[in-house]
Amino acid sequence: MPVARVVAVVLVALVAAGAAGAARRGPCGTAAARARPKHVIWIWMENETYSSVIGNRSAPFLTQLARECGVATNYDAISHPSLPNYIAATSGGTWGIADDQGPASHRVARASIFSQLTAAGLSWRSYEESMPVSCDLSDAGEYAVKHNPAAYYTGIRSDCRKWDVPFADLEAELASGRLPSFSFVTPNLCDDAHSCPLASGDAWLRLWVARIVDSPSFESTVLFVTFDEGSAASNRVPTVVVSPSTRPGTRSTARFDHYSLLRTTEQLLGLHRYLAHAGDAASMRAAFHL
Repeated sequence: MPVARVVAVVLVALVAAGAAGAARRGPCGTAAARARPKHVIWIWMENETYSSVIGNRSAPFLTQLARECGVATNYDAISHPSLPNYIAATSGGTWGIADDQGPASHRVARASIFSQLTAAGLSWRSYEESMPVSCDLSDAGEYAVKHNPAAYYTGIRSDCRKWDVPFADLEAELASGRLPSFSFVTPNLCDDAHSCPLASGDAWLRLWVARIVDSPSFESTVLFVTFDEGSAASNRVPTVVVSPSTRPGTRSTARFDHYSLLRTTEQLLGLHRYLAHAGDAASMRAAFHL
């Protein structure tokens, strides 16, 4: 083969390899940390431990996302069953809740991240997949109120009716680039892997994380994907951190929990009066370059 042709073939191969590498580039490590991002998103999945998700063939997307962005390897849920964890993460305590009963049984008269945001003049939304009406206080089909913490806080009931909304609103606000300051995203009972196999939840995450990172808002967004609780044997849950400033491949072994998630979110959004146990929890900012 003539030398010129060999050189041409090599150049084409290198260009193709470069293009493939660019195509594989993940959403993290593309920018420096902002002093204060405009948006924080939480996605809460259900009932898996770290070891049952990361590296599991049934969760290829979340495993890849952890590799491309950041993952906390020593992050624990607070309690069992589901509801105490949702309440703890949004208010800094479980307040004696030890079951999954609805808002009629648990009227939580406590400050929450939702009331904090409203007091600070910041916006929030709770996007509830399969919820038939805004701020539904009862289970309905694949919607479980125990996974909707905003519905439990008595002090924000009127705000809940406006801002705790069915899922269609999320797609519209992602497309328009008009996300609120804080978004609590709850898949339905199948898509959060509660009642369906882990692979179903992983497929749902693949779809919706792509929509988030492709949104005009993502350049100033921090996304946390976590699980409410683990198992009786281990309450260590996978928590993946996705942001333009998070360095690809970050693996933090620091001790974190749902209170750490609350404190970190309060810091990111400029809410410096930490709620209850968030006040003595470790922040995740430095570990994930936020």
